[in-house]
Order: sequence, then C-alpha cells, then structure tokens
Amino acid sequence: MASSSVRTALPGQLLLFGCGAATVAAWTGGFYACFVLVLLLGFWLASLALARAMPLHLPAERQVAAPDGETDRAVLRAVLDQAPTPLLSVERSGRVRALNRAARMLFDIEDALIDVPEALRESAPRLRYAGRAYRIDRIEAHGAGAARTILALIDIESEERLAEARTTRELLDVLSHEVMNALTPIASLADSALATLDDTPPPVAHLRDMLGTLSRRADGLLHFTQAYRQLARLPEPVLAPTTLAVLFDDLRRMFAARWGGRVAFVADGPPDGMVFIDRDQISQALWALLQNGAEAAVAATDAPQVRLSAKLDDRLSICVADNGPGVPDEGRARIFRPFYTTKKEGSGIGLSLARQIARAHGGDLSLLPGKDTAFELALPRHGRNADGMHAAKPAADPIPGK
Repeated sequence: MASSSVRTALPGQLLLFGCGAATVAAWTGGFYACFVLVLLLGFWLASLALARAMPLHLPAERQVAAPDGETDRAVLRAVLDQAPTPLLSVERSGRVRALNRAARMLFDIEDALIDVPEALRESAPRLRYAGRAYRIDRIEAHGAGAARTILALIDIESEERLAEARTTRELLDVLSHEVMNALTPIASLADSALATLDDTPPPVAHLRDMLGTLSRRADGLLHFTQAYRQLARLPEPVLAPTTLAVLFDDLRRMFAARWGGRVAFVADGPPDGMVFIDRDQISQALWALLQNGAEAAVAATDAPQVRLSAKLDDRLSICVADNGPGVPDEGRARIFRPFYTTKKEGSGIGLSLARQIARAHGGDLSLLPGKDTAFELALPRHGRNADGMHAAKPAADPIPGK
C-alpha cells in the first residue's frame, strides 16, 4: 500500500523539478533562450498546478468499521447464551426477564417471568426451584436511563449434597456412640440378672438393684431417642411480623417463673422496629440460650447473671451472655454438635436445635470469642429463610404453658 502511493506521487515531483531546472538554465543561456524561458516557465507553472492537483497518497492506518447497535446486541446475546449460569434482570417496575438461554430453559420462558419466585424480587440469598438449590448473586446495573439488578443463579445442589452427606455421617457417628453407650450396660446387666436367677435362693435384693439400673438405662435411651426426634422433626418456620419488645417480655416472664430471684435477668431495652420471624421458634432458641446461661452462672458464681440484648439495622442481632465460667477452648469446636453436653443431666440438643432454628430463618447462631460466654443469634430483619421463601401468619401467643 505505501510503495504504490510513493510511485504514484514520484512522476509529478520529478516533472516539477525538471521544469524548474530547465527554466534556470534558459535564464542563464542568453537572449536566444528567452523564448525557451517563456515556454519553460509556462510549462513549469502548468506542471506545478498539475503536481498540486495530484494527491500524495501516504500510508493510512487500517480502520475497522464499528458495528452498529443491532450487531452489538446480537454479539452480547450470543455470549450470554454460552454462559451455563442462569442470568436474570430485575427492573425497577418488578418485571423479571431472562437474559440467556440457561435462564430461559430453567423457567421455561421466552422473555419475562410470569410467576416470579419471591426470592428473586427481594434480597434473599438463596432460591430453591425445580428441585434444585441456587445461590443468588446480585449486581446493581445503571444505564440507558434505568436502574436494574442483574441476578446470577449459582447451582449449589452438589455443595448441599456434600454438606448433607457430611452431616449425616457425623450424626450417624453420634448415634452409634450414644446407642452403644446405652446398650452395652443394659446387655451386661441383663446377663448378670439371668446368671443370678440360677442361684438358690435367688438374691432378690440384688436382682431388684440390677433391674432398677436396667430401667434407668432404658429410660435414658428413650429420652435420647425422643431428643433425636425433636431435633430431626423441626418444622419449617412460619414468619410473621412482631416486635422485639413483645419477644423480650415473653422471655422475661418465662425466666422469672423458672429462676425467680436466684439468677439476675438483665434485658437491655430492645430497639424499636418490626421484624419477621417465627416467634415460637425464636423464643425456643433464645430460651435454650438463657437456660444454659443461667445453669452455668449458678454453678460458677454467687451472683449469677444473664444478659439479653439486641441490635437492629438491616439484620437482627440478639446476644445472650452470662457470667459463668466460660467455654473451654476444646469445647468451642464441638459445642453445637448434636448431643454434645458437659452437663450430667443434659441432652445435648439445646444449642444444636437453636442453631438449626437460626439457619432455617436464613441466619446463624455463633459463640462469640472472648473469656465470657456470649452467643449471638443473627437473623435477616425481613424474615427470609435459607431457601429465600417466606410466609405469614398472625402473631403467635406466648409459648403454650409458659
């Protein structure tokens, strides 16, 4: 391209130079050359005009024509359709549209969703749809004069199955350990009782003691089985609007009825505002924390105290703390494990059940770091559970019998 442009411009430049040189030679050649001078001068001026009229072609950078808007959109659609993750757009009006092939196939639509799951309209962290679990990642997008939210549905079904398998394995380990601990002395006592019957006369008092022990061990195994059923059959939370003041008042009355003046109950004034929770289940979880705190404080100090406090912003955080001996380092890793307990008469399901309730609400229960014992129950303020769904019912009365 460059060499051909130079070749095109070169003849005009040589012609211009030759005419100029001939004109100078004629000027210096004398009177007879004047006629030639005039001719050459005219020819030089014509050549100059011709040279100026001939464009000097210089190499130009290659230019690529920009695709129009329709081509841009077609390319973008093709790229999005290759993504395996369902992508959705939530407009300010609430309309939800599928952005790629994966989303259209998941919801069996061509463009906009008709029956939109509530988890997509709100800020729920998860969605369960068509038998699979998805994590919802959100990006706020602003452009073309309108704000919208882009949703990416990340399939976490395999992750949940792995977590479920791990939990099942741990639970089976606990069950086998507890059942074996209960059955081993029962079998041993039964063999001893049978052997004692062969004595003449049989020692009735000794048999009575062995049978009493057998009965107590069987009762312990029954109690363990009932506790397991309670943990395994926790119903889904049914959410309803309530205030923290109502929740705290219920717990204060229950605590006074159970502990009287033996343990000081300090409740910091709960913040104002409405929350969406299953009040029965959250009361049950907090009651387990208050009971544990009171029992630990009574055993460790002459001035036992349990404190209940809460913070409310975009999330609800309820803290239960006591002035007991604290949780040793070796127990912190196992404290939420089903049936783990350090109390002689404990079932080991209170904290595990409380955490299960919190997670069913889309929150969590954690033991805060530090020397003192303090548990934090953190929940979404607007009541989304782990699957991003919610329901409503009239506010429940205080826990029956309390």
